[in-house]
Amino acid sequence: MREHGGCSDSSSDLDEEFPVFDFLQSGRHPHPASQSNTDNTHSGNVGTYSGAADVMMISSDSDDDAPYVPLAQRLKQRQESVISASSSVTNGKDAEHYSPSKLGDLQLSRQNGLSKSEQLLSFHQVRTVSPDEAAVFPQQGLPPADTKKNAAKQTLEIQSSRKEVLMEKQNREGHQRAKEGHRQEQERQRAERKALAEAAKALRPEECIRHMVVAVDPALLQLEGGGTLLAALQALGCNCAIEKQGIPRSVSWMRRAPCAQPEDAECVREALVVMQMTVDDFITLTHSYIQEQRHGAGSGPTLSSWVQQHQTRHPAKTLSLVVLDLEKYFRSQKSQTKKQNGGEEGGVKKRRKNGGAQILPEVSRVDLEEAVVHLQLHNGVSVCFLSTWKDFSDYITMTTKAVAEAPFKQEREKTGFSFYLESEWAGGQRVDKAGKGLLQVWRRQIQQLNRVSPDMASALLAAYPSPQLLHKAYSRCQSERESVSLLSELLIRRGEGVTSTTRRVGPELSRRLFLLMTSCDPENTLDSTV
Repeated sequence: MREHGGCSDSSSDLDEEFPVFDFLQSGRHPHPASQSNTDNTHSGNVGTYSGAADVMMISSDSDDDAPYVPLAQRLKQRQESVISASSSVTNGKDAEHYSPSKLGDLQLSRQNGLSKSEQLLSFHQVRTVSPDEAAVFPQQGLPPADTKKNAAKQTLEIQSSRKEVLMEKQNREGHQRAKEGHRQEQERQRAERKALAEAAKALRPEECIRHMVVAVDPALLQLEGGGTLLAALQALGCNCAIEKQGIPRSVSWMRRAPCAQPEDAECVREALVVMQMTVDDFITLTHSYIQEQRHGAGSGPTLSSWVQQHQTRHPAKTLSLVVLDLEKYFRSQKSQTKKQNGGEEGGVKKRRKNGGAQILPEVSRVDLEEAVVHLQLHNGVSVCFLSTWKDFSDYITMTTKAVAEAPFKQEREKTGFSFYLESEWAGGQRVDKAGKGLLQVWRRQIQQLNRVSPDMASALLAAYPSPQLLHKAYSRCQSERESVSLLSELLIRRGEGVTSTTRRVGPELSRRLFLLMTSCDPENTLDSTV
């Protein structure tokens, strides 16, 4: 090898080809077609790298003849060629024959203004994928139909996930609304229970006075005892309201209904109204009533007609009258009778009031009582006669307590029985497990019958201590007539010692007991004839 090398020309060193090592390659093998094409075309190149597909080969003679094209223009031409090739594949024209290698050949054929080396560079270099190419070929070797299916599947998954999220949100909001509604309902029920408890508590005697409001007419407070009345009401512990009433010089009552909110409490007016009536008005109206009853016609309105007018104006009110210091009128009448003034006709007396002469008719106590009784029976109005304003204040205080405690007493009297029960009967009879108390139950059952005294019940219990023994005695009778008169001959002992007496039960009570023990008709009356 050295001998031949020494004899050879120095120029042969330039023509000697150097070996190409595989480890210098980039790992990619050149395409066979491109390699052969490169060998045939570029025979005079300075250096050739046959194992590298991404290496650009530069030829000096080819670059000299080719016109210069700017880089921006060349890149634009390459992008247009790629877009045209992608559109042709998308339209379905020979899509199955297009591969990445053929697409590169198509790009090389359309690049007319580029050199051969630039064509090889455009064929082998890695380029950036455009959006249109990504739509056509998202992945190498994946058909467009599979891409559409995957996109549709992803869209469905996204929609289903959105629906699930929306449904979860709606369910959560619905649960919150239901929970809030349940909480509000519980609060409403709690407020109702509290209001009922407050209402029941307000009916108690020790609490009811605080819920009462006494409405006093201003004209009544302008009289002599107005201050005494207000002081008595304030000492009672109730509330006072000074307001003009429909009936002059009257007092009415209102009850504040308990409520969860104190500002929402409402006042319910009571029916009772107490009116303070002057002696002069009462005597005048009473005299007119007496004249109408005796002579058939009166000179003016009577006591009954005057009350009826107020009842017509206030139909929901129960009127009660109070007359103060009526005894002073009768004392004056008695003194005038003793003097025997003959100048007065018809028993008419003159009475001084406020410096002037006021004529009052003469009315006796009997006439007064007759008018009051007629007023109570026909108009339902009571009249109370008091002596002083202190008595009037006490009367208003007592009436306030009675009005306040009226609902509590009415509820207490609702026992469910239409008749009055004694204290020992109201609680019933207790019977223990040993049967103690059954005899008293049998006694009370007999005493429920009309006209049965405790002595009669004791005589029957002595003969038949239980209902079963009496029923067996009836079953042993031969006829119904014998059964009816079975108890008629029993002796009843009344009293003790030498003063005691006896009598028989009699056929009437015997018959009623027979019907009680044997009758099956629930409509049968025990007092009827057998």
